[in-house]
Amino acid sequence: MKHWRNPRGEVHKSGGSLSDHRASWCQSLDLECCWWEAGGGSCLQMDMAWQMMQLLLLALVTASGSAQPRSARARTDLLNVCMNAKHHKAQPSPEDELYGQCSPWKKNACCTANTSQELHKDTSRLYNFNWDHCGKMEPACKRHFIQDGCLYECSPNLGPWIRQVNQSWRKERILNVPLCKEDCERWWEDCRTSYTCKSNWHKGWNWTSGINECPARALCRTFESYFPTPAALCEGVWSHSFKVSNYSGGSGRCIQMWFDSAQGNANEEVAKFYAATMNAGAPSHGIIGS
Repeated sequence: MKHWRNPRGEVHKSGGSLSDHRASWCQSLDLECCWWEAGGGSCLQMDMAWQMMQLLLLALVTASGSAQPRSARARTDLLNVCMNAKHHKAQPSPEDELYGQCSPWKKNACCTANTSQELHKDTSRLYNFNWDHCGKMEPACKRHFIQDGCLYECSPNLGPWIRQVNQSWRKERILNVPLCKEDCERWWEDCRTSYTCKSNWHKGWNWTSGINECPARALCRTFESYFPTPAALCEGVWSHSFKVSNYSGGSGRCIQMWFDSAQGNANEEVAKFYAATMNAGAPSHGIIGS
């Protein structure tokens, strides 16, 4: 009768081939096995393979410990940065295959081509958000929300307005981005006859079906009923992500949701202006109510 010990210190008796039983145990657990003959009492290592495996496992554990997701941090980098949010890249870079309305950011983007494609769907897998929660949204209205999504996901020029948040799906958001007044006015004008049931789309939805639906007793009415002014729409719909500016596009003082990429990204100059203002400790201007 032969005896052998597994790595837990348990002693086993075997009438068969000792090496066969040891190999079976080790193959099933991928662990080192020590064994001894009755009366011998000597512990034999299988071979150097287990030692190498230990070193490999240690290296993997160390690597996984260091590869932590980006955490909330104080913002000192204000230019050419991406938010620490659900679908943003860690750093902006060229994306030649950006789709549709997101293509103006292809030279330097915080979004991927897949994200840009999803932004154009009626119910995107990005957030399972349904634009048509009160019937079909007018195409002229929807294009503004798609452009808004492209700006949020793709722009590397929102650094001065990035703020830390404690939310399960993102660590940072934008707050009070100075949106050019004509962008807001056109957004409101093209959406005023479409329908919705809420004035703040960040919260308060019924998600039991997996997509956003109107909460109980919330009535579908025109946008104009829930957003009586352009500012009510642009500032209220996403919990003050935007603040309507009294400047127009091309001024270098407001963020443009729409721009001609052939002329360059006009928002780079805007971000530089506000970053310099913030670094100098001066109050910002060009925002209604600032």
